[in-house]
Amino acid sequence: MKIIGIIPARMASTRFPGKPLAPICGIPMVGHIVLRSRMSKALDEVYVATCDTSVKEYVATLHGRAVMTSDKHERATDRTAEAMLKIEKETGTAIDIVVMIQGDEPLVTPALIDALVLPMQEDESIQITNLISTIDDDDEFNSPNAVKIVMDTAGNALYFSREPIPSLKKYDGPVPRFKQLGIIAFRRSSLLQFNSLTPTPLEKIESVDMLRILEHGLKIKTVMSPDKIYSVDTPEDLAHVETLMKKDPLFRGYA
Repeated sequence: MKIIGIIPARMASTRFPGKPLAPICGIPMVGHIVLRSRMSKALDEVYVATCDTSVKEYVATLHGRAVMTSDKHERATDRTAEAMLKIEKETGTAIDIVVMIQGDEPLVTPALIDALVLPMQEDESIQITNLISTIDDDDEFNSPNAVKIVMDTAGNALYFSREPIPSLKKYDGPVPRFKQLGIIAFRRSSLLQFNSLTPTPLEKIESVDMLRILEHGLKIKTVMSPDKIYSVDTPEDLAHVETLMKKDPLFRGYA
């Protein structure tokens, strides 16, 4: 199968403008994601999808590949779909699976990407997989920047929310608390299907791409992340991730 990684990145982030090129230990954030994603055994190629020439020019310094996309996209998944079609046109090769690696996941690991793709390699009925992780503290559980998720007994996503779910108000026992990570794999047909679907009310209310899929009655298989990673939504997050990056073995092994 032809499996590629696409990193959607734009400078006009609402919560953190200029985020893709914000430095972490002297390397722009998107650079960390490119370098680390390249280490995945599951990916044949890694691309950055952007509407900013500054990002494209930086990626070129890494001998990386960037695809210019529309500046009208509101959802990273829509940008990823446009990039996939452009890549297919340029290369003349059909893509089987696309791993969308959000441009705010600088601690992504190759093991994490490989784990996300594996269920799709083993079961062709699985169309979309989404990495999830446990939530360990109350601040993160209550933060609107962390997208919480609840699943059914088969591990398929039931709902995503920026609010704390499930509720803690009427239950005294331990409550499972999980968050969505910004790393999602799509089969080609499912990514194009997402791109053709009408944006949905809950997707807009929660500002979560994946709700469009659930609201249209499709399934998302969740995969527990083998590594603990942290997204960057604010400058404060960036400072925290920089502290972690200094101790990160992958960072010390960049080629």
